[in-house]
Amino acid sequence: MSNDESDDRKERDSYHAKRRRAYRDAKAAQSSAARGKGTAGARALPESVMLYGLHTVRAAIDNPDRVIMRMAVTRNALARLDIADPAALPFPVELATPQAIDKMLPGDAIHQGVVVEAKPLAARRISDLEDCPLLLVLDQVTDPHNVGAIMRSAVALGAGAIITTMRHSPQESGVLAKSASGALELITHIQVVNLAEAIEELNRLGFLTVGLDSEGPEQLERSFSGSRIALILGAEGKGLRQKTRQTVTALARLDMPGAIRSLNVSNAAAISLYAARQFLDSHS
Repeated sequence: MSNDESDDRKERDSYHAKRRRAYRDAKAAQSSAARGKGTAGARALPESVMLYGLHTVRAAIDNPDRVIMRMAVTRNALARLDIADPAALPFPVELATPQAIDKMLPGDAIHQGVVVEAKPLAARRISDLEDCPLLLVLDQVTDPHNVGAIMRSAVALGAGAIITTMRHSPQESGVLAKSASGALELITHIQVVNLAEAIEELNRLGFLTVGLDSEGPEQLERSFSGSRIALILGAEGKGLRQKTRQTVTALARLDMPGAIRSLNVSNAAAISLYAARQFLDSHS
C-alpha cells in the first residue's frame, strides 16, 4: 500500500470515527433530555425552521412573537409581500433567484420566491387558555397537511387554540406552516406529552370536552352545553384512542345524510367548529 493510499484510509477512518462519536453523543443527549423532569416522551424543538410561501412568510413577519433570523427572497416576491425597504426589517434579507431558494428547501416545496429561517414559536401551556371559549384537540393526527388545514379552519371560526400530542403529531415545520397558510402564526399551538391528562385538565378548567366518534350516542349539535367547548378529533382510520374516549365528557357523532358517511379529519374539524361556534354565539 502506498503512503498516499495509507493516508487516505486513515483520513476516511478518522472521518467515520468522528461521525460515530457524534451520533453516540447525540443519542446520549436525547436520552438525558428524556430523563429530565416532565420531558418523558417529548421531542426536542429544532433550533430553527424554514418557513416559505407568501402567506406564510407575511404572517410570520407580522407576528410579534416570531423571531426571524434571515430571509431569502426574489425581487418579484419582495414586491408581492409589499416590502418597500428590506433594510428596515430587523433581520438580514438576501435577494435570491428562485433556483437558489430551491436549493434551500425540500424538492417539493412551493416557496413562491421567499423563505425565512426562524426560531420555533415558544411553547405554550393549557393554563394559558383561561379566556378561550373554543378549542380543538387532535388525538395523533399525523399528516401536517391535515393539521395545517385544521389550523386554518380553527382561526377562521374563532377557536383560541389547538392541542396536539408531542408524539405522532407534526412538529412546527415549513410543510405545516405552508398548509396552514398563515394560521400557524395566529393560533396558540400547545403540544402535550399525555393527552388524557390534558383533557382532564380541560375538564377541570370548565371545558365541555366532546370527542367526535362515528358511533357516538348523541348528535354533535345536541351534545353542547355551557360556555366553553373543546372538540377532540382522532386520526383518520383509527379515530380516537380508547383512553381518550374514556376521558372526554361526551362522545358525539356527525350525522351524514348522504351516501358517504365519513369525512376527512380536516373537513370534520371545520364542520364541528362551525356547529360549536353557532351554539356558543347563540348562548352568549
